[in-house]
Amino acid sequence: MAKDLTKMNENEKTWVRLFRAHTVLERAREMELSRVGITLPQAAVLYFLGTARETLTPTKLARLTYKEPHTASGLLNRMEEQGLIKKTKDLKRKNLVRVSLTKKGGEIFKRLLSERVVINITSCLSKKELDTLNELTDKLFERTIELLREMQPNPYGTTL
Repeated sequence: MAKDLTKMNENEKTWVRLFRAHTVLERAREMELSRVGITLPQAAVLYFLGTARETLTPTKLARLTYKEPHTASGLLNRMEEQGLIKKTKDLKRKNLVRVSLTKKGGEIFKRLLSERVVINITSCLSKKELDTLNELTDKLFERTIELLREMQPNPYGTTL
């Protein structure tokens, strides 16, 4: 049974609000991305590959997406099977794998960029509200990283 919000402290009430907002935003974005035929984790990989200034490795992608290395590896394998990405061995360092977009992945990345209604949901906020929100979410992000480091020495491999 859910805890009565009237018996929660302010931090707990805020957590519920953040969780609620995250959940509905994520669901809306998933629905938006389904029109392109990809999932939220796939969209993140395509975004990082499509905007990277250097070739990315599976390890780097795991760090960028805050995924455990084995989780990122499974995701990349499925995306390769779907023809969205290509993994190639580095010619100089045989134990290094590089990940790149395929033609199909590049086309979907371009379509992904046109599906931005949910991403721009904050357009309903004023500049001041947006600045405050960015400041607060950055602060919460940094504190969460600290907590993760305390709970697990190397969360997400060595990403944090």
